[in-house]
Amino acid sequence: MPTIEQARKWYQTADAVHDFDHVLRVYNMAERLALAEGADLEIVRAAALLHDAEGTMPGADSRTDHHHASAGFAAEVLRAEGWGPERIAAVQHCIRAHRYRDTSEPPQSIEAKVLFDADKLDVLGAIGVARVIGYATLAGQPWYAEPSEQFIQTGRELPGEPHSSYHEHLFKLRKVRERMFTLTARAIAEQRLRYLDEFFERLMAEWEGKR
Repeated sequence: MPTIEQARKWYQTADAVHDFDHVLRVYNMAERLALAEGADLEIVRAAALLHDAEGTMPGADSRTDHHHASAGFAAEVLRAEGWGPERIAAVQHCIRAHRYRDTSEPPQSIEAKVLFDADKLDVLGAIGVARVIGYATLAGQPWYAEPSEQFIQTGRELPGEPHSSYHEHLFKLRKVRERMFTLTARAIAEQRLRYLDEFFERLMAEWEGKR
C-alpha cells in the first residue's frame, strides 16, 4: 500500500487547486465515506492517493486527460507494491471514473462511487469557496461577473464574457450533489452547498455595495 509520504512526492508540481492538500482532503473524506458505505478501504485509500498523480505533471493538456494518465501511473505503482491484477484494475476504475466532466466510464463499484463523491465534496463548502476562487485566479478570470442570460439558460458565455468563479458555481458547483452516488455524501453535500450559496449571495451583495 502506498504511503502518504510516498504520495506527497507525486504532487510536487501541482497547482494550488489540485495540490497535495486536495489529495489529503479527498483521502480523509474517502475513508469516512468508505466506512459508512461498506467499501474496501485499501482500494479506496490507494485510489485517493493516486487519483490526480499524473494530472500534476507539466503539459498543456494534463488536466483534461489526467484521470487516464493517473490510472496508468497507478498500475505501475501498485505492481511495484505487489498488488494483483484484479485489485489494480479496481483502483484504476476508481481513478478513471472520478472526473466530473468525463462521463464515458461512470463509477460502477462502491469504491469508485466513494472516490467520485469524496473528490466532488472538495468543491463545496468553505473549501469549495477557496478552490473556485483560486481556480478563477489561476485561469485569469474574475471572482465575480454578472452572468449573461444566455449563460444562465445554456451554460455558454457570450463572446468576451468571462467565466468567473460565480459562473463556475452556476455551471458546475450547484449541480454536483445531483451527480453523487452515496447517501452519506449527499447529506454532507447538502450542508456544504447551502454554505456555498450563502457565500455567493453575500459576495454579490458586497460587490454591488449593498452590504
